[in-house]
Amino acid sequence: MSKIKLNVLGISYSQTQTGAYALVLAEENGKRRIPIIVGGFEAQAIAIQLEGLKPPRPLTHDLFYNFAKTFGVDLLEITIYKLEEGVFHSKLICFDGQRHIEIDSRTSDAIALALRFKCPIFTTEKILEKSGIILDLEKDTHASSDPEDDKYSKNIKIEEEPNRENFSKITVQELKEMLDNAIKNENYERASLIRDEMKRRKTF
Repeated sequence: MSKIKLNVLGISYSQTQTGAYALVLAEENGKRRIPIIVGGFEAQAIAIQLEGLKPPRPLTHDLFYNFAKTFGVDLLEITIYKLEEGVFHSKLICFDGQRHIEIDSRTSDAIALALRFKCPIFTTEKILEKSGIILDLEKDTHASSDPEDDKYSKNIKIEEEPNRENFSKITVQELKEMLDNAIKNENYERASLIRDEMKRRKTF
């Protein structure tokens, strides 16, 4: 079974399911994209890593990462191996120094872990044929001309729910203070929005 590598293209608020988010994975050497609906908690876990935010306390996926590293277990790759009734099924390929071990996982959790372990994400041609779509990224104002920007944390935009907070009249210093407070209070969705505004002002 040949494997096709995927990269995390972005994550945005779902316009069709309240409280849900659409995670988009991109075929590395092709134009097909796989949209996956994930819950708010899972979207937050992925967004934190994409945005490079550091929570004051480890979240569940951070705890899994720390636990695995402490006991010498590495996550080598994740594979999205099945699509059944609209649900993607994934497995973690782990190595403890002696054995390769496969662990079943929800796809959203698997991707959140892949970002933390910096390991590749794979799927099969069969799944891409069933679920892949082709997007015209040239019309996407947030798309980059640099192919490296399709990978993981570069130029990933977290689109907010409707009625976003207006940051345009707030100074950069105030934004920095708001960002610190949002992270301290573990409000990572708001933190990602503030960080987006600061990036737009080229303060990073």
